[in-house]
Parts: sequence; structure tokens; C-alpha cells
Amino acid sequence: MLALPDILRYVMEVSMKTGAYIKQGQKQLDSNDVELKGPQDFVTKLDKKAEEVLVDALRIILPESGFTTEEKMVSQETKEYMWIIDPIDGTSNFIHGIPMYSISIALQHNHETILGVVYDPSHEECFYAIKGQGAFMNGKPIQVSNKSTFEQAMLATGFPYAKYEKMDAYLACMKALLQECRTIRRMGSAALDLCYVACGRYEGFFEYGLSIWDIAAGALIVKEAGGVISNYQGETEFIFDKELVATNLLLKDPITQIVQAHFYENKL
Repeated sequence: MLALPDILRYVMEVSMKTGAYIKQGQKQLDSNDVELKGPQDFVTKLDKKAEEVLVDALRIILPESGFTTEEKMVSQETKEYMWIIDPIDGTSNFIHGIPMYSISIALQHNHETILGVVYDPSHEECFYAIKGQGAFMNGKPIQVSNKSTFEQAMLATGFPYAKYEKMDAYLACMKALLQECRTIRRMGSAALDLCYVACGRYEGFFEYGLSIWDIAAGALIVKEAGGVISNYQGETEFIFDKELVATNLLLKDPITQIVQAHFYENKL
């Protein structure tokens, strides 16, 4: 097996090439290329093709690896080394021509994420990390922000398109946070939201209804940039909980406490 830095360089190259392909393909996308997977959950022919391209490329560098992928264009087998892939995180943005979508690729070893790459084709920004070696964007080290008060904090979230039984709790949580922080943004790509926390553009991000391919790469990048991630109850084992809070270290407790109170203590 190649060393992780060599694998990282390969994954970055594959991500950028695939990103250029989907960015070009977006220009020719029409309604016949879009399918509905579930309520407000879309997939395009480019999602599927990009996933196939990524899987084929990653198999070359780690032939014995398994895959967990959003579009399931390949058998989802569990192995010692696992690739976690979202070929287009932010498909709704992609369909509407909004330049906020990304490719997210994580590598896990025995269920632990050891490498993550998130590539934004629209802005040509590549975020990446290897466990224990820091986080980077386009060759430069990144860190979470050092803002320590709500008044300074820009937060991000994602609107749920399923599990509407939690909608009241979500809206109440949004209201409480909006009264405390500078503002809240909803950009539509959880992978990029996490990377924006990692590089200090946001002070925090929270969302529920997430899947492992949405967050595996971005979560590692946040942690390697000095950030903190948990589920809504503050527990650090979050990857399969479908809910996540990512913050800088200084705002972890106040943000997590508000989210926890509205989703669990009040049971709205």
C-alpha cells in the first residue's frame, strides 16, 4: 500500500479532474437528466457518472478497498479500507446552476477516517487532511476561527428535506441561535459547510438528516483544523447519528447547549 501522502495526492488529482468534468457537464444539464430519489431528493446522470469515475480511479490505488457511496453505483461492501464518496454534495444547487456543490471523498481504516478531500469545482478550492497531519486548502494550512462570542459568530445550517417530525424543534433552535449570533447561512452543501468551519469562514455548523457520505471527509478536515464535532447531545461518536454540530473550540459549549436543549431537553 502506498503512503497516505501519496494516496492523498492521487485523490486530490482525481477529485479535480472529476470536478472539471461535472462543472462542464452542468452547462448541458436539462430536466431529462434529473431523477427524483425521494421527497426533495434529486440525482442527475452526472452524479452517477461521477461516482463511477471516482470508484474506478480509487480502485486502482487501493484494489482491495470497499465502498460506501451515495448513489450506490457499486456494491457496498465492508472491508478493512473503505472509501466514503459523495460525487456531488449539493445536487439541488447543481441542478439550478448555483455554484455551491462539492465532491467529498474520505478513506477509512477499520471504521476510522484517516484521509479526507472535499473539492469545490466552482471556486477551484480543494480542502484536505490526513489524520494527525493538519488541514489544508490549496496547499495552505487552515485553522478554525478564534472568535469567542456569539455576537461575532456566523453559523451555517441545512434545511431538512425529510424527517419533518423534527421541524418544530429545528425552527425553534434556529430562532434561538439567530437571536444570539451575527447571522446564519444555508448554502446547501454540508461538506463545504464543514470546510468553511475548518478554514474560519464560519464559527459553527449544525444539521440533522445527514448521511456518512455528507460528513466523513469534512469532519476530519474540521478536526485537523482544530475544530470540535459532536452529535446534538455532545457525544463525539457521531458519524452514523444523522446529526452534527461542528464549531471552533471556543463556541462549542454555547452552540451545542442551544441545539441540545431544543432537540432533546424540550422535545418540541
